[in-house]
Amino acid sequence: MKKEDQFNQILSENSERIQRICRYYNSNTEDQKDMYQEVLVNIWKSLDNFRGNSAISTWVYRVAVNTSLSFTGKTYKQMKLIVSTDTQNLSSILDDEGLKNKQKEESQFNLLQNELNMLSVIDKALISLMLEGLSMKEIADVIGINEPNVKVKIHRIKAQLKTKLTGGNHEL
Repeated sequence: MKKEDQFNQILSENSERIQRICRYYNSNTEDQKDMYQEVLVNIWKSLDNFRGNSAISTWVYRVAVNTSLSFTGKTYKQMKLIVSTDTQNLSSILDDEGLKNKQKEESQFNLLQNELNMLSVIDKALISLMLEGLSMKEIADVIGINEPNVKVKIHRIKAQLKTKLTGGNHEL
């Protein structure tokens, strides 16, 4: 398969996925478009280096996350993880069946958004991939750490979020 055909196939199968990753890492629409273009350029540039050791979608996530992080540049600490109430798999963060009811309460959702944005860069990347519905193994492949480490980190993030969202007085 020619490189151009392979690239077009990757784009047709992963365009929405890439756009979601760009939205997770930037709230500005123009920046999202720039980031998206940069992801596409990086996919094109590194396509020859794809060895097939992982699924193409995992590789695309890796390129998208790494590009998003480098696009964000030195403002890692200020980087926001942008989620919306219709983000798929949102309930997987809190393992809370009643999350849909809580989402209706804007203050609870805003609190979750704020807590997510206080996470470290690597934790934001883990959560964004979890929100995408990736398995622990896929997340490990994208981030470049082993699967048990991913499980521990995500468990800790969930515990931290649960504590902060349910353990205190959250009057806004």
